[in-house]
Order: sequence, then C-alpha cells, then structure tokens
Amino acid sequence: MDLAFIPSPSRGVVELGPIPLRGYAFCIIIGVFVAVWLGNKRWIARGGRPGTVADISVWAVPFGLVGGRLYHVITDYQLYFSDGRDWVDAFKIWEGGLGIWGAIAFGAVGAWIGCRRRGIPLPAWADALAPGVAFAQAIGRWGNWFNQELYGKATDLPWALKITSAEDGRVPGTYHPTFLYESLWCIGVGFLVIWADRRFKLGHGRAFALYVASYCAGRGWIEYMRVDDAHHVLGLRLNVWTAIAVFVLAVVYFVLSAKKRPGREEIVEPVPDGEGATDASEPSEGEDAKPSKDDDTESTADTGDKGKDGAESAKKG
Repeated sequence: MDLAFIPSPSRGVVELGPIPLRGYAFCIIIGVFVAVWLGNKRWIARGGRPGTVADISVWAVPFGLVGGRLYHVITDYQLYFSDGRDWVDAFKIWEGGLGIWGAIAFGAVGAWIGCRRRGIPLPAWADALAPGVAFAQAIGRWGNWFNQELYGKATDLPWALKITSAEDGRVPGTYHPTFLYESLWCIGVGFLVIWADRRFKLGHGRAFALYVASYCAGRGWIEYMRVDDAHHVLGLRLNVWTAIAVFVLAVVYFVLSAKKRPGREEIVEPVPDGEGATDASEPSEGEDAKPSKDDDTESTADTGDKGKDGAESAKKG
C-alpha cells in the first residue's frame, strides 16, 4: 500500500472561459520570463544596456521552440508518422514534446542573428543568460507533470509519482519522478553557474559552457532512468549519447577558451553614437563657473606678471 506519493493532476488544461490554459505551455512561458528577467539583471551588471537581453530573446525564443520541436519529432518520428498516427499532431506543441538539444542549438542561431544586429558578442550574451536558462528548464519540466509523461522506473519510494492516465500505453502506478529530479538538478546548475561566475569572473562563453556541461552530467543519469519509448544505440538511449557528446564539447570549449582568452570581456555592448560623449567646450554636470583654487592661483600669478610688465613699461616711458 502506497502511504505517500506525488499526485498527478487530473487534467493538464484549465478552461478560462473560451481560453484553454494548458499547464505545459504555462510552464514554458513562465520559464522564458524568468530567464529573460535574470539575464537582463546580469547583463546590466556586466555593463550592458537594459532591454538588450529581451530584444535578442525575441530572436532566440522562437528559434529555440522550433528547434526543440524539430529535435523531438525527428528523434521520436514514430509518434507522428507510424501507422495509426496523425502527422498533424507533430505541430501540437502544447501537448508536450520539446528536445532541449534542438532548443539550445536553434536558439543559439536566433541569438546569433540578434547579437549581430546589435553588434554584441554572442558569448557574452550567453554568459549572462546561462543561469536563467537553467532555471527556465527547472520550471519547464513541471509541464511534464501536467501531461503525466517522461517518468522513470516503477518505485514505491515516498516521493514516487503516481500516474493515473492509461492513454498512449501508460500503465497506472507509481514511478520515479524524473521530471522532479531534472528540475532540482537544473536549479542546482543555475546556482552553480552564478557562484562560479562571481568567484572566477567567467567570460567569453565559459559560464554558458559550464551550464551546458553541468546540465549534461545530470541529464545522462536521469535519462537512463526513464521508461518512455526511445531509440537506443549500443544499449543506451539516444539522449544519453547526446548528453555525453555535448558534455565533452562543452568541457573542451571551456578549457580552450580559458587558454586563448582568459578573463572577462571589458565591454559587452558598444555605446551608440551620440551617447556618453561630453562636449569639451561646456562644463560637465555639477561643475559651476567658479574657478578652482589652482585656477585662482594661476589667475593671481598672471595678474601679478601683468602688473610687473606695466610698471616696467611705465619706467621706460
């Protein structure tokens, strides 16, 4: 008898009049807002301008959503293109199914476009956004809870997740809440990046590389626990291999970047023309017309010199 477990919601959508509020979409939206909010604060602290993170996110977020959906549909094509399936479901993103690997890859392309338009280095922008992305993932994973999906092996632990739906091959019972494991892991990754960035002044994309490597380290063992259908390569789930490959690439980038470009960028965003310049002919703000002590001394000396010259001229006259 299960004395304790995490209950699953009876439904993943709440009707607000004619508007359906889907839990999965709601979690994604809240995660995006958190990432942009925190990224903006970190960007300003690095010397950037307010609003820049949001402006570039307008490019990064849509690209990320498209990339995440494409990765999911391609790697789980049997869910949409096999016998008895409707390929139109591939476009129903609100029903779940976003691959973080595709989201990060395509999101980076969108961010690169936005950064080029603003004349901003992409690595610096990515560093500012890194912990916010981790927190956004932590929030977004709760969308899987609303959809009763992506859980782990059966268990009777007190924190087991109780699945009640029998749709799409689900078997009601209690399982490892892998969505919760990954959510907590992402929170830890976010705080790790914040701490390391303050302690070691990470720059040139290394804070983002630390986020990627740390996330992959956790995703590997969490993915291994899942029981949903997935393609396997050499006995391991495809996403486990992806996590290993991306982890290695992130570590290599971190090491090479630290050797080639140590330290942190001094300027992350150029000042637009006409801003920050002071007219040399006008006194700066807070400066009045009263001469300084040094100016008084120089003026007195000049007056004295002129007086001497006048006296000498009078004698000669």
